[in-house]
Amino acid sequence: MGGVRLFAHQLRADLLRFWRNPQSRYFTVLLPIVFLVIFAAIFKGRTIVDGKTIPITTFYVPAITTLGIISASFVNVTIAVVTQRESGELKRLRGTPLPASFVISSRAVVGVVVAVVMSALLLTLGWLAYGVSIPSSIVGLTIAVVVGAASFACIAFAFSTRVHTADAAAPATNLAVLPLYFISGVFVPESQIPRFLRDIATVFPIHHLAKALLLPFTRTHGAALAGGDLLIVAAWGIAALLLAARTFQWSPHAAS
Repeated sequence: MGGVRLFAHQLRADLLRFWRNPQSRYFTVLLPIVFLVIFAAIFKGRTIVDGKTIPITTFYVPAITTLGIISASFVNVTIAVVTQRESGELKRLRGTPLPASFVISSRAVVGVVVAVVMSALLLTLGWLAYGVSIPSSIVGLTIAVVVGAASFACIAFAFSTRVHTADAAAPATNLAVLPLYFISGVFVPESQIPRFLRDIATVFPIHHLAKALLLPFTRTHGAALAGGDLLIVAAWGIAALLLAARTFQWSPHAAS
């Protein structure tokens, strides 16, 4: 079997594994949709941005998209990698002819694919149900989604090395991201966040991903590409990938 077919086979297996896991389906696909429906029901009205009147929900579609991307590419990937490692599956896979790079990259691609699909679902729901306009710069939005998903997938591999049991994976990932959602403007408008918390948020990639996803919805002209914010997100991803390359563990922690 050639390299491309071998990778495609592993990718298909990982996608099926994701879809057949009820926990993955709920927390990664359904939960962001539930959040969008709740926020759209609570926060109503319209505002003027860049000379254009838009519904308040326009701000929550990219915000919840941020949550969806991180759920798909960070939370889900971390849980999957830790579970496979602690069950001994990663160790067994490494002993097969399947290249180690295929095992890792397949799981990362699953995170990116799910994040892209999740973003499309949220955008479609916002458009059909809440009157949110499709961004004029789909290219800028797509780049932000892909860069964000790929970077957070890399962060997931680095973070997984610090989680020693499968039971701790979900609490650890949620503990890492939930406080940052609140201070990064995902759940709360940035204008209502104290300055010192906003300063803390700018250190982390969630804040910059949220800004990069919001820009295509609020800018009515140009490429709407938040280059500076995406560079920071990508830098986090590259740094995490380099760290994971040095510290990634294939065997269960209990056996080490």
